[in-house]
Amino acid sequence: MDIQKVISNFERNGYKVSCFETAAEAADYLDGAIDGRHVGFGDSQTLLQMKLFERLSRHNRVADPQHCAEGRSFTDTAKECLTTDIFLTSVNGASETGQMVNIDGEGNRIAGSLFGHDKVYFVLGVNKIAPTLEEAVWRARNVAAPLNARRFQLKTPCAVRGDRCYDCSSPDRICNGLIIHYKKMECVDMEIVLINEKMGF
Repeated sequence: MDIQKVISNFERNGYKVSCFETAAEAADYLDGAIDGRHVGFGDSQTLLQMKLFERLSRHNRVADPQHCAEGRSFTDTAKECLTTDIFLTSVNGASETGQMVNIDGEGNRIAGSLFGHDKVYFVLGVNKIAPTLEEAVWRARNVAAPLNARRFQLKTPCAVRGDRCYDCSSPDRICNGLIIHYKKMECVDMEIVLINEKMGF
């Protein structure tokens, strides 16, 4: 994979791209760039691994469905995240041609990535990048989704068998919506923070 070509393709599609060799460097960058703001998180193992909730909470007002305040539900917190100044999330797949793919069960993560914020940051490791859009969609469905379902100890076939998507009708299904970011959405500042490490699923 030619990382510079990937960056150029993201930029051609309208995104600002910041690239870092390590997650620690990327966390330092975000910690410095986001200050005194109302910040919302999408469900992301990458953000958890970077401990961004803990860092940004020191000098921002942060809402994260994975760190619900006492007395607040997931839904309450997720709704707050849709109205914040800044939204951070990752993606389940990206292509060398400059598109990004996300799958969601509740809808809060993909909804937050599309509209209503001053700025959206997509934080992703190079392991999320596949050669083509079709392979990025395949990765989201057959790699990321089963791993996420297993993380939540769900009773879906992909979590139980741990191998691929079965396009199931399980009540625990987490693949209810899929969004492809072909290009940057209008009216929202969007930045990709690309990390030259394996991050998340």
